[in-house]
Amino acid sequence: MLIRIIIAMIAFAGNSVLCRLALKGMHADAISFSSIRLISGAIALFLFIAITSDSRKFEFKWLNALLLCIYVFSFSIAYVSLSTGAGALLLFGTVQLVMTVWGIAQGEKLVILKITGILGALAGIAILLFPGVERPSFYAAIMMVIAGLAWAFYSITGKKITDAAASTGGNFILAIPVALIIPLFFRSHLHIDIYGLVLGVLSGAITSGGAYLLWYSLLPLLRSTTASTIQLSVPCLATLGGIIFLGETLTVRILLASVIILAGIGLVIFSDMRKGAK
Repeated sequence: MLIRIIIAMIAFAGNSVLCRLALKGMHADAISFSSIRLISGAIALFLFIAITSDSRKFEFKWLNALLLCIYVFSFSIAYVSLSTGAGALLLFGTVQLVMTVWGIAQGEKLVILKITGILGALAGIAILLFPGVERPSFYAAIMMVIAGLAWAFYSITGKKITDAAASTGGNFILAIPVALIIPLFFRSHLHIDIYGLVLGVLSGAITSGGAYLLWYSLLPLLRSTTASTIQLSVPCLATLGGIIFLGETLTVRILLASVIILAGIGLVIFSDMRKGAK
């Protein structure tokens, strides 16, 4: 399971990097990128299910599809003016808060070891992003918080699904009409080149469709507090991705924060393993 979690988190970070590459390089606008991402994700998942199963049927849930659309479009709009790391912080900081509160409300108990891990991961995020980070615009910050709320509830509803592929595929297919209609209201602002198209397809088919299928398969196995804390690794990975692909600088602060975040996440996972073993 650990390998699958790592792959999913790398893919989530990849979404931030791919989106920033497309928007920062003016290869696509936020609406076009989001629409391509949803449509290509739907096509990839449809083909995956068609190839791997003759009997599996899609599960269509409008609430989950709506949450997916809100997340994808808000995410891209926010990243027009947010840095890779700051955007990931706002997104998964919101996810952490919502899913932790939800988990506690559902009766999850926070032992000292898990609390220490959560606080440690949050401290690492603070070290990574707060010192010297540029203050984001209010509008961009709000849009990313909305994206975080949508993703948190998308993850929460995902804990109840029984077939990750059928559910994820259904969500993306239901999102296609939205992906086709929304751009009609922004026709004068749309633009995308071949590089932006490739980035959108990669984001949709691989780091969204494939990764969300993987994430939905993991969610029933994870407590809400654990699932939210694990996702705090994404801002760290996204920042590293920014270094590699966007020319940002590797610093001692990034290395230190990465160690602290991963150690905190490790404590949370270890806490669940100990509890499960008893």
